[in-house]
Amino acid sequence: MFALRFAWREGRAGVRQIGVYMMSITLGVAALVALHSFRDDVTRSVEAEARAILGADLRFSRGTPFSDSIRAVTDSLAAEGAQVAAVTTLASMALNERTGTTRLVQVRGVEPGFPFYGAVRTDPDGAWARLGDARGVLVDEAVLVQLDARIGDTISVGRSRFPLLGTVDGLPTDIGFQSAVGPRVYLPAAALPATGLLTFGSLARHEIYVRLPEGSDAEELDERYGEMARGQNTRITTADEQAEDLTEGTRILSRFLGLVGLAALLLGGIGVASAIHVYVQGKLTAVAVLRCLGARQGTVFAAYLLQAALLGLGGAALGVAGGLLLQRLLPRVVGDLLPVTIVPRTDPAAVVAGLLIGIWVSVVFALLPLLAVRGVAPLQAIRRDVEPERASRAARGLAVGALVLSIAGLSVWQAPTPAIGAGFAAGLAVTLGLLWVAARALVSGTRRFFPARAGYTVRQGVSNLFRPHNQTVSVTLALGFGVYVIGAVALIERSLQRQLDFDAGASQANVLLFDVQPDQRSGVVDLVGSVSEGPVDVTPIVTARIAALDGVSVTELLADTTEAAPERWALRRVYRNTYREGGLTDAETLVAGSWWDTTTAGPPDLDGLPPVSVEQDLAADLGVGVGDRITWDVQGRTIETRIGSLRAVDWARFQTNFFVVFPPGVLEEAPHTLLALARVPDVETRTALQRDLVRAYPNVSVLDLAQVQEVLDRVLGTVSGALRFLAGFSVLGGILVLVGALATSRFQRMREGALLKTLGARRRQVLAVLTTEYFALGALGALAGLALATVAAWGVVRFVFDGPFVFPVGIAVGIAVGVTAGTVLIGMAGSRNVLGRPPLAVLREITE
Repeated sequence: MFALRFAWREGRAGVRQIGVYMMSITLGVAALVALHSFRDDVTRSVEAEARAILGADLRFSRGTPFSDSIRAVTDSLAAEGAQVAAVTTLASMALNERTGTTRLVQVRGVEPGFPFYGAVRTDPDGAWARLGDARGVLVDEAVLVQLDARIGDTISVGRSRFPLLGTVDGLPTDIGFQSAVGPRVYLPAAALPATGLLTFGSLARHEIYVRLPEGSDAEELDERYGEMARGQNTRITTADEQAEDLTEGTRILSRFLGLVGLAALLLGGIGVASAIHVYVQGKLTAVAVLRCLGARQGTVFAAYLLQAALLGLGGAALGVAGGLLLQRLLPRVVGDLLPVTIVPRTDPAAVVAGLLIGIWVSVVFALLPLLAVRGVAPLQAIRRDVEPERASRAARGLAVGALVLSIAGLSVWQAPTPAIGAGFAAGLAVTLGLLWVAARALVSGTRRFFPARAGYTVRQGVSNLFRPHNQTVSVTLALGFGVYVIGAVALIERSLQRQLDFDAGASQANVLLFDVQPDQRSGVVDLVGSVSEGPVDVTPIVTARIAALDGVSVTELLADTTEAAPERWALRRVYRNTYREGGLTDAETLVAGSWWDTTTAGPPDLDGLPPVSVEQDLAADLGVGVGDRITWDVQGRTIETRIGSLRAVDWARFQTNFFVVFPPGVLEEAPHTLLALARVPDVETRTALQRDLVRAYPNVSVLDLAQVQEVLDRVLGTVSGALRFLAGFSVLGGILVLVGALATSRFQRMREGALLKTLGARRRQVLAVLTTEYFALGALGALAGLALATVAAWGVVRFVFDGPFVFPVGIAVGIAVGVTAGTVLIGMAGSRNVLGRPPLAVLREITE
């Protein structure tokens, strides 16, 4: 009871000194509680509306028209009382006949009945039910803006024209990023063949939605037909699986973002440790007196540990309240990306976890500095300056072990996988370790090497960095880590945006044409070539499947369950291959075998078989190498080939890259489509080109890559914005550590300022001393954080995204100047008492 009463009494007095540090605990707890609660809200809402999100009980889907076997299954389900509706989705150009405006859209041919669950909101009301009868189209609201259209206009899609009946304001199956390729145009499935868009090689997605009779089990049907469907390259998705996929993505994203929030919480722990250290140093004499009066080591240690826990509880409680408020704001920020309405609900588990984590982080970070209390001997009451502190090595080792295990455990708990959590903990340790080294180097370097001839105010300000009870290390860790997180996000984002900037290079293609038929080649090339910079790059595409490997059929290979068996995805997929007369592209590197010689007449051969070049990772998944045979099924005709070379492909480069390349003279007579790339200089020319192509070749789709870049920038901006928001918690935590350092050393600074004024220093000189100190702290934290951020961003861009790293000087300078200036301003605001009060009043306040 003595320990509890003492902790309560001391805690009330200590709140002014170290309470501000607990606010950094508040920030981290708020971030974690908000993210975990919002994740649970999404999971609960998605699970409650699983069937509405899918629009049915289960869905069959594939990239080519359904086989007779799949059709037989859906027909039998319909005969048993199920409702069936097909939906076909493909990309095409849409033209507003009134304005002549074109846009790449997603065309969805919908059979009556879809979706079977949920209500479709349209303007005007009820337009979805009349879609089939009116033989018109409904569009996303974005189409009205992008095509400069209004209800009643005539919209051309392919070879057909449709009246625009209205807009779709809410489809239950919509998920935010589904419209990334383009807004959607809905038309009756029966009208789709007349558009001429479903030609050979069209990039279409075929789906069949099924609503089962009451009492039927979708999971049981999945088990019954799943193996057969996979053999037909068809995926069966149940409503529960769709909901699980969506919530799993949300869980992974929230855990990645939660790691940033956890970093802010651990940063608060560093601030707690620094504050407790300074606070305890001022209490050692009082502790020694208590020891003289009979207090035990454990009692005094427990009292101060309870004090840290109570302050941690207060900070965590405020964090929980802030997190619950953020939880209710998040649906307004990301609600449009989710197909359900998120109803926030307080999660008791998240609240309890936030409180416990806040208390635990406060306690475990306070252990090391509190060991000084445990080592105080009674004799220090009168011999404090000469009696050394006695801290048990075993106790210090236990404290360090508890701290390391806590950080690792929290990281693993928060991360998507244990490996990512361990890597995050290791990276956090390395980052903070390097920042600590930078801070110690500053302290040591300024003590030893700072020029003695510098001005008095500069020398005095720099000497404050290593005075007793200085906060240089903790402030550098806090500010540096905040700058590190924000800087890394900004540098990575800038490099990725530069990599995706299709208008950055004078020779980079920015227009993509696909579904070009062979008989349209010359006309399309002439039309595009008349406005393009440089030649039009045309590439043939031939669809094929693997029929056998080294004479072993795919059926036999799929039946092989050993570890040496080829990957099943590689055997089942539909390949879009090409043939080429020239050599390797800039994105390809030959790693094994040799390229064919095209100087000889006729197709090259390898032991009587035409050679093919296979991408090295695909070859590894198939378990084949140079010299092995691959038999292809090319639209019903088998072609046997032998692997002549393996290539490494840089998939990140925007070029026509392929898994398999054939030599000339093998596939020319096979049914194929063409893909074309060109560079068209300006927006107006690209717009006119798209309009002319739609009118001349309705089946050809044109993708303006500048529009793709806008979508990518928007997606990248959303994610990086969330990261920057959470990184702001780290920066704010660093500011709180700085404010706490000022509060902790308030009396010392007041005493130093008063003595300087007593010795004749003017207010302007004291101001210069403080400005020098804060400038050094801010500059060190900013530069150290930026240096680490640059290294981290370079590693991520180079090895994760496999792209060139771009260092934006303007952004880096802006961050450095902003953080340094902010540090100086906050420091000066917290030092008003040092500057504005007369020395005598200050000295009286300190001694009272």
